[in-house]
Amino acid sequence: MNGTLVKGGVTMRARRLRASLKGWGGVAAMAVVCALVAVFALCVPLSGPKGVDGQAVAQSARVKADKAEEDCEAPEKQTLSPSSADGDTIQAIKNRQGDKRKLIVGVDQNSYRWGYRNPNSGKTAELEGFDIDLVHRIAEDILGDPRAVQFKAIPTDQRIPAIQDGRVDMVVRTMTINCERIDDVAFSAPYFKTGQHVLAPKASSIKGYDDTLAGKRICTAAGSTAYSTLEADKKDGKLPATTDISTTVPNQLDCLVRLQLGEADAVVTDGALAASQAAQDPTVELKGDAFTAEYYGVAMKQDADDLVRRVNQILVDYRKDTANGWQASYDKWLSATLGKNSEKSEPPTPQYLRTT
Repeated sequence: MNGTLVKGGVTMRARRLRASLKGWGGVAAMAVVCALVAVFALCVPLSGPKGVDGQAVAQSARVKADKAEEDCEAPEKQTLSPSSADGDTIQAIKNRQGDKRKLIVGVDQNSYRWGYRNPNSGKTAELEGFDIDLVHRIAEDILGDPRAVQFKAIPTDQRIPAIQDGRVDMVVRTMTINCERIDDVAFSAPYFKTGQHVLAPKASSIKGYDDTLAGKRICTAAGSTAYSTLEADKKDGKLPATTDISTTVPNQLDCLVRLQLGEADAVVTDGALAASQAAQDPTVELKGDAFTAEYYGVAMKQDADDLVRRVNQILVDYRKDTANGWQASYDKWLSATLGKNSEKSEPPTPQYLRTT
C-alpha cells in the first residue's frame, strides 16, 4: 500500500516523511498508529488485484465514457424515485445471520474528514468523516442499528468492480456520478456537490487549471474522474501538450505523497478532497477555481432497485434532519476546510428521471 501519514492514512512510506511532516505528535505516536494500521489491515480488507496498470484502466474507462456520453444527459438525475419499501436486495441484507447481519459498505480510510481512521479516537481508531456519517445513517434505517456496518477499504480504481462482484452492498466513497459509471452501477441521488481542482505547493508557479501546467507532472487516481478529464482535455487541446499526466496511483491520497516527495508538481482531484488535503499539509494549497461541476452519489448494483430507492428516501430524510442530518455532518467535518456556508456544497433538489 502506497501512502503516508497525513492525519488520515498511514503506510510504510510514511517513515520517509516523518521528519518533515507535522502529524499526530511525533515518532511515538507514529509507531502506535502504524501498529494499529497493521491490525486493521487484517480486519478491513483492501480490495483490488496486484499489478493493476492504472493508466490502462483509465484509458479503457475513457473509451467507455466516450460511448456512454453519446446517450447520456444529466447523469445525476438518472436514478429511481424514493421508497421505503423492502425488496429482494434489502431483505437479503436483513436475512444475514448473527455477526454477519450487517450492511457491507466500500469506503475510503485515507480521506481526511471524509473517510479516515483517526488514531486519536482510542484503541479502535474508528473510521470517521462525512461519508462515514452517511453510512451509519443508512445502516440505522435499514437494520435499525447505525453500527451494523462492515466497512471494506476500497481503492479508487476498485469501487465499481467491488460492487459488480458482490463484495459490497454499496460504495460511499466520494464517488462522482458520471455518464460512464451509470452504465456499470446504479447511483443514488446526489448527496454532495463539488468540482475538479488543482492542488500544488504554495511556492509553485502553477496558478490553476491553465497554461501554467505546461511541462508539469500531474498526479491523479487511476479510474478517477480527474484522470478522464485530463486525458480528454489534453486530447482536445484544452490542456498544454507538454503536461505530463502519466502519474496515476491506486488511492487518491497517494498523490499527496508524490507531491510531498517531489515526484509530482500538482494533484488534480475533487475540490472537497483537495481542501481536506490542504488542511493536512500547510505547504500546499488549492490553485485557481474548480473547473468542473460534479456530484457524489452512493453507488450500488444495477439491479438493486429497492436498495437504490431506499437510499434515496434516506437522503431525503437526511437532508431534512437539521439536528443530526446532512447539515450537522457538514458542520462537524467540512466547514473548517470548505467554509461555514454550505450552499456551494449542497446538492440540488433531487430530480428522478427513472420512476420504474
